Amino acid sequence: MSSAESVKSVVTDPKLVEERRHQIISAATKLFSEQGYYTTTILQIAREAKVSTGLIYQYFGDKDDILFLTLKNVLDTYEQEIPRQIEGLTHPVERLCRAVWAYCAVVDAQRDATVLAYRSTKSLRADRRVLIKDGETRTNRMIEKTIRACTTGGFMRPVNEYLLCYQIVNFAHAWALKHWAFDDRFSLAEYVEEGLQLLVEPFLTAKGKTALAKIPKDFEAPQREPA
Repeated sequence: MSSAESVKSVVTDPKLVEERRHQIISAATKLFSEQGYYTTTILQIAREAKVSTGLIYQYFGDKDDILFLTLKNVLDTYEQEIPRQIEGLTHPVERLCRAVWAYCAVVDAQRDATVLAYRSTKSLRADRRVLIKDGETRTNRMIEKTIRACTTGGFMRPVNEYLLCYQIVNFAHAWALKHWAFDDRFSLAEYVEEGLQLLVEPFLTAKGKTALAKIPKDFEAPQREPA
């Protein structure tokens, strides 16, 4: 693991490190979102997390470490959840739709952190900004791969897979970025279904549309992070 990726902890118990870091990151995400990264202090994070500042420094070296792990956690969740949701599915159209569902569900579960990524990635040190961009690129490739499987299988007409992937990603992020506008109009399920109609269905061939109609609507979404 490179120094950019490494966040050192004085504590060596992996379970305790995971629990404490989750507690501190949750508090930091709330404050970073409300007050901004630069104006939030370690003391304020400690008070919000109901721990001492000394304890925070047992799990993080500085505030950059906290922001980095906050953003990395979102990307790691994409990389875990999307493959989990499409595992065992064989039809390309269903895999694409489930991948979109999974992406949007992670955004919903981590709305504050998603918004924070847009606002504060530039506040990270340069080497860590590269890691965050690399993580997003890996996630996008998973979506792009499901699109390509649809086009090569004849279920979707030829499209610019790279651009369509980014349209889908931007649509998913908008659930967090513009949640104030969407919350009283759509449930998450309604939002995703509308998105599939806008971003997937128009590109499907006749047999792709037949496959879409057969896809079950049930979906196991990740739990929303507590406020």
